[in-house]
Amino acid sequence: MHTIVVGCGRVGSELAVALENAGHSVAIIDKDRNAFSRYLPERWTGRAVLGFGFDRDHLEKAGIREAAALAAVTSGDNSNVLTARIARETYGIQNVVARIYDPRRAVIYQRLGIPTVATVTWTTDQVLRRLFPELTASEWADATGSISLVERSLPETWAGQKLAGLSDGDAFRLISVTRGGQARLVGPDAVGQEGDVLHIAVRKDAMDDLETRLSGKAEGSHR
Repeated sequence: MHTIVVGCGRVGSELAVALENAGHSVAIIDKDRNAFSRYLPERWTGRAVLGFGFDRDHLEKAGIREAAALAAVTSGDNSNVLTARIARETYGIQNVVARIYDPRRAVIYQRLGIPTVATVTWTTDQVLRRLFPELTASEWADATGSISLVERSLPETWAGQKLAGLSDGDAFRLISVTRGGQARLVGPDAVGQEGDVLHIAVRKDAMDDLETRLSGKAEGSHR
């Protein structure tokens, strides 16, 4: 699979190397020639293109016509979104993502159908998780913000109990559990273990109900 990374900073270079190590052919684009020698390893065997991700000639040099995915991770929000739109709308690439610094813009672009990674929001969430592990952290939200996928550590009161009680119709539903570093889908007879990390889909208006359920034990559902 050929993948294009736009932006050869710390994030872009690490992403490009990770993709190459995973077996992808990779082209990386940056406007600064020195970025390639500064951030790419000597063993780099991918394509390095001097230019801009929103310039079609530069995208062509990077192999956009045979690419299956593109990530725009420069320091400019507008450039990243423009690059992602060109990749999707002009070249028909469905697997695109744009790095966004402004969380307010990220929400707008997400609703327009442009997948984004909001750097500031993501970093804030990661810091909060480590400061306060008990807080609900949102891994994903749909474009309207009405449904979220949240991550929670298993409360002590649920250890040894059936996890079926952590689903409640269309209000919230336990999707998977990460245990010992391995993620697994949850069956009806799954039992919680200390150290489990829960991934729960929840409606925005049911978040308080989920918190109540997590803080206690559901009657009859997990005995």
